[in-house]
Amino acid sequence: MTLMWDDNLSPPRETFVTHLECSMSGERHEADRLHGLSDAGWPLLVRYDLEGVRRSLTRETIAERPMDLWRYRELLPVRRAGNIASLGETATPIVALAATGKRLGLNTLLVKDEGRLPTGSFKARGLVMAVSMAKELGVTKIAMPTNGNAGAALAAYGSRAGIETIVLCPEDTPEINVREIAAQGARVYRVNGLIDDCGKIVAEGAKKGEWFDLSTLKEPYRIEGKKTMGLELAEQLGWEMPDVIFYPTGGGTGLIGMWKAFEELEALGFIGPERPRMVAVQAEGCAPIVRAFDNGEEHAPRWEDAHTVAAGIRVPKAIGDFLILRAVRESGGFAMAVSDAELTIAVDETVRDDGLLLCPEGGATLAACHKALKQGLVGASDRVVLFNCATGLKYPMRDRSLRLDRQAPVDHSAL
Repeated sequence: MTLMWDDNLSPPRETFVTHLECSMSGERHEADRLHGLSDAGWPLLVRYDLEGVRRSLTRETIAERPMDLWRYRELLPVRRAGNIASLGETATPIVALAATGKRLGLNTLLVKDEGRLPTGSFKARGLVMAVSMAKELGVTKIAMPTNGNAGAALAAYGSRAGIETIVLCPEDTPEINVREIAAQGARVYRVNGLIDDCGKIVAEGAKKGEWFDLSTLKEPYRIEGKKTMGLELAEQLGWEMPDVIFYPTGGGTGLIGMWKAFEELEALGFIGPERPRMVAVQAEGCAPIVRAFDNGEEHAPRWEDAHTVAAGIRVPKAIGDFLILRAVRESGGFAMAVSDAELTIAVDETVRDDGLLLCPEGGATLAACHKALKQGLVGASDRVVLFNCATGLKYPMRDRSLRLDRQAPVDHSAL
């Protein structure tokens, strides 16, 4: 990895952060201080001197930099490169699903394959930023609830930064994730409840001063890491927006972050006012955002008895629900739920047709796209982008192998 900026500038000017802002009230909070939620109890958003960025940054400058998320450093919050706990956050590829798109009746179907990132998921984007900022602000102990992949990323980056890390996960979290979290250096606990139950324990410990709470949207910087998906996507598509983005939505940090990224890119003159229709995809067994969208609500009440094989989107209550719903509605998009059976079929069909193994949450975006096409919400000429949030290799797969006896006669033509 190459970090191409001077770590010894004083005062540092590697970022253009001006302040933090309450996402609900707009109240300003001072930058370069440790913050959780705003004084009013809502997520904080990082704000930048975008006019200053515009004067100093061009598309051509970005194009000359290494292909990692740090190429957008003027729009990121870390002041000094020495605080970055990087594991090599490379740009992820956009993969065309030609056969799948043809089968569905779509001319252009693309997947942003986030499984290529460290620890195998898009959680690396948010957690490298949050942990790097925690290091910069002097945090020595952090805790977080997880359904799996976020905990693995937190553990890895916490170890990288030398920060003590505690992770709480539901007791039915996939075994590979639990073991990965422990292997990466965190203390991991299985909790007899859902992710928000884990979050309550983390919040209680934070109030007692035991650790800093790094839960989704309870600190300002995971959004800044996740927004690089939007920055990267825009650049990879020639600074033009796709027509529709299907995004697997649990806590929704990435959807919120991308919407923020598009706003910042327009302010820089890199893109125009056009926006993709943002689609929040959830599972039928846990669809609070879909229900709130359909009911015209600003907030999404907790979803009781949440269940789905797509653990990453099993979030009964999202603290940033209003930001998710705001982005979806402002974009002219929609929210859609799919069944576990539908998302499982989508995973199977995509790897068969196009060779790309989606994770269950990625399968949910394809299943939602299929439903949207049939309902006329998406047209054949739309350029569609799906987000595959993790490598499918981290999830259980059915055994379809057959047995062959090497000591018996082999009918090679029948193999």
